[in-house]
Amino acid sequence: MRVNLQNRVSGVFDELFAAGLPERVGVAVSGGGDSVALLQLAVSWARDRDVQIFAATVDHGLRPGAREEAVQVGEMCMAIGVQHEILEWRGWDKSGNLQDAARKARISLLGNWAKTHQISDVATGHTQDDQAETVLIRLGRGSGVDGLSGIPATRMDANVRWIRPLLETGREELRQLLRTEGINWIEDPSNDDRRFERVKARQAMTVLEDLGITRKGLSETAGRMTKVRHVLDENTQIAAKNLAKTEFGDVFLSFKEFFNLAEETRRRLLIHALNWVSGAEYPPRSVPLAELETSVLIGKTSTLHGCMIMVRDGVIIITREYKSVSASICKTTEIWDNRWLFSGPHVPGYTVQALGETGLKLCPDWRDTGMLRTSLLASPSVWNEKELVAAPLAGYGTGWSVEMLQSANHFYSTIISH
Repeated sequence: MRVNLQNRVSGVFDELFAAGLPERVGVAVSGGGDSVALLQLAVSWARDRDVQIFAATVDHGLRPGAREEAVQVGEMCMAIGVQHEILEWRGWDKSGNLQDAARKARISLLGNWAKTHQISDVATGHTQDDQAETVLIRLGRGSGVDGLSGIPATRMDANVRWIRPLLETGREELRQLLRTEGINWIEDPSNDDRRFERVKARQAMTVLEDLGITRKGLSETAGRMTKVRHVLDENTQIAAKNLAKTEFGDVFLSFKEFFNLAEETRRRLLIHALNWVSGAEYPPRSVPLAELETSVLIGKTSTLHGCMIMVRDGVIIITREYKSVSASICKTTEIWDNRWLFSGPHVPGYTVQALGETGLKLCPDWRDTGMLRTSLLASPSVWNEKELVAAPLAGYGTGWSVEMLQSANHFYSTIISH
């Protein structure tokens, strides 16, 4: 059994690194059966390829015993010669969605850990069961192609490529491997807590199998939907290159060509433009998105998803909404609004803020820049308390420049789902 499973998983690893083997690969190990089995399989794969495996465990500090479990993972890693670190999260303020906050914290902590160790790829233990449960949950929500594509085999986030080598491997097969080899794992009590949607989906699978709805079948559906999604993304990318351009962080779409697109291509392009300008992780909900499209059609200025959307002279303009960034403040050496970085004579106490009405009034030459007034209101500027120091996009101040982190091609290249 070990040989067959190892060969299959090693084959997946080899496909993931077909472009070239890295010097090191990270593995996120919670201590559960899936991630412990992944670690064992990854170590065996890496041993024959001169790749070094690093491991990390995120201690969310949300239940008794979490720290002790993380220490146990560390001891297991030490026994097989894998360097391990415990990453602590104590940042939840008990507001909002706990699961979402914990997920974002994991990505951030593991992303920073990977950067520290010069690791570009981190493997996670998502299995075929996780894929099936995800598709089932999204089916219940009425999801379309994107949702039914399920969990992707790879994804870029926090400057790390997250890889899932076990998406075609069942949870029970992994546990059987651990039992056979006498390797212990930790059962998370939340796996049986019916307050969580995923637990309900997991328990429902046993009933659905009588109807022929199996984990393998749902996972295969995700694979087929992924192929369809890729075709739709390619069509959207082609359309974007024909009718869209970007400038100073804004997106400009030809009104006539936009509304000549097929409905799904039009919808996907609009979502991408909104996400690209706002930096949002998720798309807007379907109802307000449809309402926005109607507003654009009649030329009405609207706001959605942290953006302002206008129609001027046959062009749809999507720019950052001032209200969404009015409270955003950071040091001049830090990235502002997740996309702008200043260069200049950094002075302690100087901050980056949105220019706003007050700042724009101090920029007499702003009209000469050719930028829209609305865009400049939400543009980055340097302040010394209430004194405007520089607003490069508005043509104010010397010795300072500001750069958008995304390249000119970024808008088009990121349309294709990763």
